[in-house]
Formats: sequence, structure tokens, C-alpha cells
Amino acid sequence: MPNLENIALAENFSTFTFKGAMALDSKQCEAFLAVAEAGSFEQAAAALHITPSAVSLRVRALETRLGQPLIVRGRPSRATRAGRQLLQHLQRSRAMEQDLLAGLSGGDAGDAFFAVTLAVNADSLATWLLPALSGALQRERIALELVVDDQEHTHALLQAGLAHACVSAQPHAMRGCTAERLGSMRYRLVASPAFAVQWFGPRGITRASARKAPTVVFNHKDPLQANALLNAFGLQASAYPSHYVPASEPFVTAIRLGLGYGMVPELQIGDAIERGELIDVLPDAATDVPLYWHGWAQQPAPAGAARAARHGCGQKRAVAACAGGSAWRPSLPACQVRAGLRRPAGFLAGGLGGALARGVGAGAGSGRA
Repeated sequence: MPNLENIALAENFSTFTFKGAMALDSKQCEAFLAVAEAGSFEQAAAALHITPSAVSLRVRALETRLGQPLIVRGRPSRATRAGRQLLQHLQRSRAMEQDLLAGLSGGDAGDAFFAVTLAVNADSLATWLLPALSGALQRERIALELVVDDQEHTHALLQAGLAHACVSAQPHAMRGCTAERLGSMRYRLVASPAFAVQWFGPRGITRASARKAPTVVFNHKDPLQANALLNAFGLQASAYPSHYVPASEPFVTAIRLGLGYGMVPELQIGDAIERGELIDVLPDAATDVPLYWHGWAQQPAPAGAARAARHGCGQKRAVAACAGGSAWRPSLPACQVRAGLRRPAGFLAGGLGGALARGVGAGAGSGRA
């Protein structure tokens, strides 16, 4: 069997240098990228068709070359802060290479799909996201992998290199990325009529009744219900019982069945309040959650496209919504991808984000995201 150390040393000769600057070794970077994305040296080895020892040697050689650790070994293995920076660079380089190849072939990649990982909150996924993106995904031949997390935490997945783009409540773009406001999702504190009668009575919700009535909360990362009751009555989350239902549709079903009351997106319940199927138990608790599209800043968008995006922001289109009511979804214009930007790199930077910004109203008063 060949000596693995000799192999690793020999690979250093494959490194290209430019005017004396230190360059990255392609095979070492390939090994690091595989480990960072798979979270395992064994899975990385299987993907690269080499041994785990060879993967480990290549990653260690890269760490030595850069003078700092890149991977925290464990189950799963994860990138360090420096490793996340390198991961983002390598993923961007890979996307831009695919973009270049598609451009050199006349923009026609045949039957090939580009894989894109998007981090998104569950309520967006349950309501507007797929209707908004379906046309673009089919037209651009994007194979979408969705990673679901709270809107306050999706940004961390992009930062960690676990997503190419994200829908987040974080307004500030991290270095090397752009952030575009999409709009706001309005949440209302609702209950079934029977639940409201049983727990709140004719007086409606009070501090005393709020301490006894069970709530329905999405998960332990979800602060909407806790913030509403804290602001209204000064109650901490530990002061009342809670059900945790971490899926959007079962969450609403639990409320409709009278298990508890909770914060639900208006878009998800349609006109259920107007029809008397649900009751807004505390109108002052209505909360608008702003959402932003974060993606890599690959290329500057042409001025004309930027103006079009700003001009189109705020358009709305009525569609049949869930719960039998009417609401609206983002309206996607015919020109989905900004001029001069090709998939996937440009698509991530401007196409999806720009399209969503054009289609989703930015007004918090009645907007959705």
C-alpha cells in the first residue's frame, strides 16, 4: 500500500502559486469541503473514494498550511470559525465554477440540476415559499434542499456554511453576503371559540386566566407567545402550561382542536377569524415579524435591474389561500433572474432574493412574507 504521508507530501506539488502568494491545494480543499459538508471523515472518504486516513491527512496538511485548526473532530465533525470562512469560500468558488461552465455552454446545462440549500422558517415554508419559488425552480432547474429552523436561527446556518441562502429575521448581512427585506409575517394570538369560553369566559383573557390556560408553542426557540404574554401581563414562560408542537399544520390543528391558544400567521388561517372559526383573544398582541433574504454577494446587479426591484417591491396578488379564505402570495415577475447573473451563483445572489423582494410587500401593517 502506498505511504499516505508520501501521498500527502506529493500533493503539495500540485499547488498553484501566483506571484509568490500562498495558494490552496485543490485536493486538500476537496477533502476539507467533503468533511465540513458531511460532518464525518468516513462519509467524506466514501464520497471521494479514498480512505478516511487519506482524508484526515489532507485536512491536517491544509490546517498546517493555514496555521490554524479548521475542523473540530467529533460526531459530527464541524468547522471552526476559520473553517467556516474557508467553507464559504470553497462553496462560492464551486458555485461560480458551475456558473461559468453553464455560461460557456450557452447557458444550457441540458438535464442537469443545480443543488441549492435554503434555510427557512417553518411558517414561511407552510405558506408562501413554495408557491413563490416553484416557477423559478423549474425554469432554472434548481434542486432545492430545505433546512427548517426558527427565523432567528436560519442566519447561523448560512454563516456556518450549511446553506447557500436563507430567509431570516436578521436584517444585517454578514461579510460577503447581501440582505434584502422581503416583507413581514403578521401573527395573531388565536384560540378556538370553545377554548376561549372555557378558559377566558365573557371577560376575555386576563392575567389570572392567562396563568391557567394552556398555550401552544412551536418549539423552545419560538419566543412569539412568550413575548406576547410578557408584554401584556408580565408573565414569564414558566408561569403557564404549554404544549410544544414543532410543525406548522399540526400547530394550527392543535389550536383548532382546543388544546391551547397560540400565535399563528394570518396567512395560514385566512379568514378563519372573520368566519368565527377562531377568535383573536388579544388583538393588541398582533406581531409583525420582518423577514430578509440573505445570499452571497456574487456580482453587482445592473442599475436597471436594481431599479426594477425597488419599483416592484410592494406588489400583491390575490390567490386562494389555506383554510378556504383569501390571502396573497409573492407575485413573481417574468424576468426572474437579474440581467447578467446566471445560475447558481447569480441566482442565489439576485434571482431568488430579488424576485421575492419584488413580490412581497414591505409594509408591516398588512404585509406577509
